[in-house]
Amino acid sequence: MISVRDLRVSFPVGRTVVPAVRGVDLDIAAGECVALVGESGSGKSVTARTLVGLTGPQATVATSHFEINGQDVRGYAERDWKRLRGSFAGLVLQDALVSLDPLRTVGAEITEVLRTHKVKGDPVSLLAAVHVPEPARRARQYPHQLSGGLRQRALIASAIAAGPPLLIADEPTTALDVTVQAQILDLLAERKATGETLLLISHDLAVVSRLADRVLVMKDGRVVESGPTSSLLAAPSHPYTQELVQAVPSAASRGRRLSSAGPALREPAALYSAPPASSAAPSAAPSAAPSVAAAAGGGEGFTSSVSAAARGGEGYASSVSAAARGGEGFALSASAAEREEGERATPSSSADSVVVRAEGLTKAYGRHTVVDGVDLTVRRGEIVGLVGESGSGKTTVAQLVFGLVAPTSGAVAFEGAPWTGLKERRRRSRRRRLQFIAQDPLSAFDPRWTVRRIVGEALPDGETAAPLLERVGLSADVLDRYPRQLSGGQRQRVAIARALAPRPSLIICDEPVSALDVSVQAQVLDLLADIRATDGTALLFISHDLGVVHHLADRVLVMRDGAVVESGPIDDVFHHPQHEYTRALLDAVPNLEVSQA
Repeated sequence: MISVRDLRVSFPVGRTVVPAVRGVDLDIAAGECVALVGESGSGKSVTARTLVGLTGPQATVATSHFEINGQDVRGYAERDWKRLRGSFAGLVLQDALVSLDPLRTVGAEITEVLRTHKVKGDPVSLLAAVHVPEPARRARQYPHQLSGGLRQRALIASAIAAGPPLLIADEPTTALDVTVQAQILDLLAERKATGETLLLISHDLAVVSRLADRVLVMKDGRVVESGPTSSLLAAPSHPYTQELVQAVPSAASRGRRLSSAGPALREPAALYSAPPASSAAPSAAPSAAPSVAAAAGGGEGFTSSVSAAARGGEGYASSVSAAARGGEGFALSASAAEREEGERATPSSSADSVVVRAEGLTKAYGRHTVVDGVDLTVRRGEIVGLVGESGSGKTTVAQLVFGLVAPTSGAVAFEGAPWTGLKERRRRSRRRRLQFIAQDPLSAFDPRWTVRRIVGEALPDGETAAPLLERVGLSADVLDRYPRQLSGGQRQRVAIARALAPRPSLIICDEPVSALDVSVQAQVLDLLADIRATDGTALLFISHDLGVVHHLADRVLVMRDGAVVESGPIDDVFHHPQHEYTRALLDAVPNLEVSQA
């Protein structure tokens, strides 16, 4: 179907030319699934886009051989590629919200594909074919009115509308909840079973191992290793492939480093009092599932803060950043009695290992309850995982603990003293001990500030940023760079350095590695584990990636519809789940069947 030899793609950057793809050979036979894996910048997406003529007008493409269905396409003009796209290949990208036109309904989006390629079809039938519930109603809706999973299904429906024999899926499940991810993978597997050819681009080796027949591993624009999926992932020969496989977090990786073959991570058992070994009894889940979008109808303030939080947006991240500095504007309503009690309180003795204790946390917006009676305890040096689907209330719990929003009922105590309901001026001196790492640090940083100023602002007087950056694996070369001049992994390390600067007792991590490549993710996870082991810093780690949580956390709370349905030591909950929802989450996780020894 596709045969390419010595593919080279480069782009002009200023006065220089940067090679993105360097001599790639690629064959795709009809009916097979081929996967391209590698880090960001490895050239996998550029390679895939070149196959359908989407490298852009500035790109220089050279190849000694390029055939599609036996036809030489090296001399194709844009009009030829336009005719080929849709009829030969459909493209499914990572972010469906960006790919779909926000001004058109989903049905109109699919209709355009049918009209362009003069194919008879019905948008409702196509949506039904990709298992979109209530397809007639969904066809009349706009992309922003759909959940992430439904948007991705709508994008797949648009991609297959003209009946192309090839489907190119570029990171189709990244940032999706584990259950939604499983549904999309089932859909892609179903397409493959019908004889459709798939080109899968991913950094998730578990996803690749489930779908792909063959794998090509890319690094710096070159294919460093290729072969059948099962044999390549079970016995990788190239050091880079070995590094990728080694970096996958899971239950098997607990107690060892992911990013190198270094010594096992030191367990800080002496730093905190271990919680009881038995799991908490599952609480009853609410009968209805209020979504975040629905809850937003309860108030405009919620719409801006929580929707921004869900996408790591500026409103939320900026608020967190300002609050972490002890900034103005975070005073929450409290009764006079509560304020007086908090102002009289003093931190508990060092013998008490509890850093944060939350009891009966409830948050409602109008008639919608987004957090329902959550109890949470985090001890010194402990990592507590908080897992669940989007809309389960995880981020709202983080906001309540951090003090960005006031609970409808319940209370939070920080370092043994009241925290909920205090005037911000009474919390300011203690706020530096409570820090936050967001999913998207780019939105949390002032784009006009250099790294030196971002980190230096949080440091005690007389200290400099360079030693702290060195601790998180960054050289002094980045001190005078701006956030947009850093890679995703570098930005996240700066965010960690910024959070460490005030020497906090607790860091709240809200999806801190979900947007990172597997190797960069491994480095960040190792860094977080080192921080808790050496400093005794506690972590509240929020994630939808159960493998990451199982690798890192000591205890876990599973949330659904605003309530904690199960909690306990990580191995107890994940190896012997008691609640049906926990079992469903674990069953949905794609597993990489490779020895981690």
